[in-house]
Amino acid sequence: MAGMETEPRGTRARSIAATPIRKPRPARRSSAADRSSRDITLIVFCRDPVAGQTKTRLIPRLGAANAAALARAFIDDALRKCRALAPARIVIAASAPGGGVANSPWLRRIARRFGAVLVDQGSGGLGARMAHALEPYRAGGAALVGTDTPSLPLELLARSVALLRRAPVVIAPSLDGGYYLVGVRGPMPEIFRAIRWGRASVLSQTLARLRRSRTRYALGPAWYDVDRMSDVALLAAHLARMKTQDGTASARGHDGASRPSPLPCPATARVLQRLGLIRAGR
Repeated sequence: MAGMETEPRGTRARSIAATPIRKPRPARRSSAADRSSRDITLIVFCRDPVAGQTKTRLIPRLGAANAAALARAFIDDALRKCRALAPARIVIAASAPGGGVANSPWLRRIARRFGAVLVDQGSGGLGARMAHALEPYRAGGAALVGTDTPSLPLELLARSVALLRRAPVVIAPSLDGGYYLVGVRGPMPEIFRAIRWGRASVLSQTLARLRRSRTRYALGPAWYDVDRMSDVALLAAHLARMKTQDGTASARGHDGASRPSPLPCPATARVLQRLGLIRAGR
């Protein structure tokens, strides 16, 4: 799943660098979106962003401290979007070294900041840990979200969450052949065991399992995830273009007043700007 580092991935099913990214319409809070999410639990699935133990593929180029800073920004932006949807609750399901999430000052601080419940992912492989995080909340509906899609617009996250009202399982694909969101409402589907995680076939394996079990599902919007340095370059270029395009359009509102144009991942953008990957004032 996008948002968790597992084993090294195989060749990507689709080159995200060659994939055109359409600029989505501005995300807006609507009463319909609020009604769709207010009885759903949103679970942010992550690991404690400890330098040297997170975003390890980025360390050779960025260094351990900067890679960890980027991971922290990804988590911050994911939680910011979840809070904007006003769900029934926000849960941070995390893994952490040194005795679990209770011993992580950073995770405890960010949970307090966003009013989130902090839980440990538990033991086992990736699938077992995702199922463990979803289990307490699946009856009323829960969506588990990774953190490696920082530029995902709020509107698209809201769309995936809303699909849980129409289907018992929702999968939002990532362009590397996996998925960045899985939603469950009702019985736990048989999609978390015997999957070759971290491969380009995760999505196809998962959908085949759902079809074999005749489980209804819906697909959310696809988006790109950020895991390698080439992905970081794509993200920086995408955000820089958004800033350039939005700067002219939003410099003046309908009443002539100057207005800022928010990006979908402000914390991430700040880190990329500090690293010199997005030019200040661009």
